[in-house]
Amino acid sequence: MDVMDPRRMCPHCRAFITIKDRVCPYCHEPLAPKQSGESPGMFAGFIPHARFNMMIILLINFGLYLATAIYSMNAGHPNAFFELDNRTLIMLGAKFNPLIAEGQWWRLVTAGFLHGGIMHIFSNSIGLFILGADVEETFGASRMFVIYFCSTVAGFYASAVWSPAVSIGASAAVFGLLGAMIAYGVHAGHGINLRSGYVLWAVYNLVFGLLGGLNIDNAAHIGGLAAGFAIAYVAGTEGRLRSAKEYLWRIAGWLCILITALCFLKMYLWFAESTR
Repeated sequence: MDVMDPRRMCPHCRAFITIKDRVCPYCHEPLAPKQSGESPGMFAGFIPHARFNMMIILLINFGLYLATAIYSMNAGHPNAFFELDNRTLIMLGAKFNPLIAEGQWWRLVTAGFLHGGIMHIFSNSIGLFILGADVEETFGASRMFVIYFCSTVAGFYASAVWSPAVSIGASAAVFGLLGAMIAYGVHAGHGINLRSGYVLWAVYNLVFGLLGGLNIDNAAHIGGLAAGFAIAYVAGTEGRLRSAKEYLWRIAGWLCILITALCFLKMYLWFAESTR
């Protein structure tokens, strides 16, 4: 029985090639090295390579959710695993306007990795799992990280401007990834195709959030969608891997990761000081 090589898409000409190819047989452009999930290392076979980076983000989200739930349970909330209280979320980095006004800008990042309940994190994780692979295959890992980071910040900044409510969740990033895929369709000359699955997904969720009576942060969704669309439209897809433009995008991607780590360090230092 013949076994076919797993396929992926060339970031230059969009042709389907195998994961073993180092040069595209169609456009003859050099390809990026194997992703971590393709190597025979510790995680091979456990995390799909096409979603490797997004799976890492999802693991961080679930790890933080578990830590937040345990902290809330220890504080006297026995149902915290299913639904978290606002005080715990504020203590661990939620978007909270009075503290952001005092200079805690890092909450615009940390809020995007927290969730308020088990259904909240599962629904957002499904969106990230699907869209993360689409965006990374289309735009590359560096642009995906920039889109994810900037959509989170823009979403919670819009929320801070428009809403006084405590807010958390990865949905700003989910809408940013949606915006990126819509931008790809526009860039390809398809315009805003209302029959596109991405456009329908975005419209459905925005309308659902506007129905009222639901604890949904529409400002964060709109801010994330706009940021994801704008960045993806300007960035375009990956070019020559050794070009100056691609090096700049790699630097931007790493910068977003480092700023995120700094935000969580500042959150930890504030939390440690506040709980003494």
